[in-house]
Amino acid sequence: MVPLGFPAALFIEKSEKIMKIGLVLEGGANRGVFTAGAIDFLLEQGVKFDYVIGTSAGACNAMNYLAGQIGRGRDSMILTDKSLNYFGVKTLLKTGHFFDLDWAFKEYPQKYFIFDYDAYFRNPIQREFASTNCLTGEAVYFTDKGADKYYLMEIGKASSALPGMSAVVEIDGVPYADGGVADSIPVKRAFEMGCDKVVVIETRRKEFRMKLSKSTKMVARISGRKYPALEAAMLRRHENYNRTLDFIHEKEKEGTVLSIRPEMKEVSRTETDYHKLSKFYHHGYQQMKAAFPKLQAFMKE
Repeated sequence: MVPLGFPAALFIEKSEKIMKIGLVLEGGANRGVFTAGAIDFLLEQGVKFDYVIGTSAGACNAMNYLAGQIGRGRDSMILTDKSLNYFGVKTLLKTGHFFDLDWAFKEYPQKYFIFDYDAYFRNPIQREFASTNCLTGEAVYFTDKGADKYYLMEIGKASSALPGMSAVVEIDGVPYADGGVADSIPVKRAFEMGCDKVVVIETRRKEFRMKLSKSTKMVARISGRKYPALEAAMLRRHENYNRTLDFIHEKEKEGTVLSIRPEMKEVSRTETDYHKLSKFYHHGYQQMKAAFPKLQAFMKE
């Protein structure tokens, strides 16, 4: 209440909203090496966000970013020792699946590319990892459950379980598949979580548009025998993906999204060639480095 005889303007409380800035990381299996390069530059510069979300390979990169581990994403995707590869024909013959996610999320972090769980769990940044509920076909966004290391890697697996190439992952009795099926680039989720601005790291060039391929139709049909909702989600994925790209481009024009994306030809998601992967990694690093002044201005405005 304003006391009598005093100008009301003197009692107007000044409040400034603290801006919340998010980081969104697209998946794409080994195309994620581009993101690994961009992330490494951000870590070198000490750039911090208020919220981070990743899908599939983007979830793995998000974990490395939150743990502050420069080079871990690069080293685990650009293998010098091919015997450590977690996918391929040998894996298919051994496990029945093209991708062995147990190897990637158990052996990798514990034996070969040590994951700094302590640094990860100390990091206060809000985070989520996108997955797809096989029973509903809808996106689900997981986060940590205390400092549970096993659960963290399970939700990483759930975000990365590509239909037809790896086994579904059950969490609390519910089967989950790759988050890219329902939400490949979860930029809308970042805004729903209260972000005012969002930095997006994509793994495809700006002109890319997804099409429904014959292989997707085939895998969707096979998946649909057990999970009809997952089949439906796979068949509409390309439409959702392209709408998300349109949303990103619209928000870029508005100035609330800054997207870092490749300008060179992308590697395939199952690329294993050391030189091609190294080139794409360095491209990601250089793309982020070139955009850094713009990023600084974007985060300060």
